[in-house]
Amino acid sequence: MPKKSQPATFNGALIIDKPRGRTSHDVVDAARRILGFRQVGHLGTLDPLATGVLVLLLGRATRLAQFYAGRRKRYSSTFRFGFATDTYDADGTPRSPDSAPILDPSAIERLAASRVGRFPQTPPPYSAKKVQGRRAYEFARNQEPVELKAVEIEVYEFRVNEVAGALAKFTIECAAGGYIRSLAHDMGAELGCGAHLAEIARTAVGEFTLDRAVKLEDLERAAAESDLPRYIIPLEQLLPELPSVTVPPALEQRVRHGAKFNVEISQIRPGRTTAAQGATSELDSCDWKPARLRVFNQQEKLIAIAQAVVPRTYQPVLVLEAEE
Repeated sequence: MPKKSQPATFNGALIIDKPRGRTSHDVVDAARRILGFRQVGHLGTLDPLATGVLVLLLGRATRLAQFYAGRRKRYSSTFRFGFATDTYDADGTPRSPDSAPILDPSAIERLAASRVGRFPQTPPPYSAKKVQGRRAYEFARNQEPVELKAVEIEVYEFRVNEVAGALAKFTIECAAGGYIRSLAHDMGAELGCGAHLAEIARTAVGEFTLDRAVKLEDLERAAAESDLPRYIIPLEQLLPELPSVTVPPALEQRVRHGAKFNVEISQIRPGRTTAAQGATSELDSCDWKPARLRVFNQQEKLIAIAQAVVPRTYQPVLVLEAEE
């Protein structure tokens, strides 16, 4: 008889400071073991080389992942110039001898500035992009030829922090879907000396910042001390940019059945408009988003996300099951 999965103990978000050398899947598995339940998802993976912000959604909060798809990402990264690698990062095999260049800071500034805005980018061959139903890295590992098509990405900030010898350090804020490894590789190709991503830390995913992240060993310690709630961002605090409304019991029943409902403008509380310290300059990379609303019951529990259909009339697009 299959073992019944343990129900989720927590509903909310957990920001993990991912260690270098472990996959995002490794971290999710570790979190499931520490938390004691399997209903754990994430808001975008990090390469094994990368450290920093890996956002996990827990319990009923996993259903909110669709509303986070456009969140901007912020990185602190180091590019090593002198040779490229097959994976575009320091974990790969060099493609040429090290030319050990002494970088010209002005040239690096120029290259960084030219990559702010929208432009096409070809993903690395060792990536999870699907080609003919297979992941690109499957072709690369088997040394099979694969043609990856360029996709348009957007970079909002590409700031040079330091240039020393063959190393350049940057702060980069970009839309979801951009590869920092490809930025390094392409800059090296343009300089003619090759380059790869030597180090990278993700410092923010939208409002989720590194200063609020917990290391796995500290999470394990908190679990042993029954102190896990200190690290959990409650469900009711998620999607803070969306306005909210509290509905009476009769209206709650309509919302829970997915029916349209009306609210007065005066009942709607505005969402948060100021970014937290360390967050991305704006939360989302989308140009347009529908008018959405967080719906709470009188116990101030989040029960739904609704979308405006006409002024003052909303249709639930996601209804959360009631707590048991």
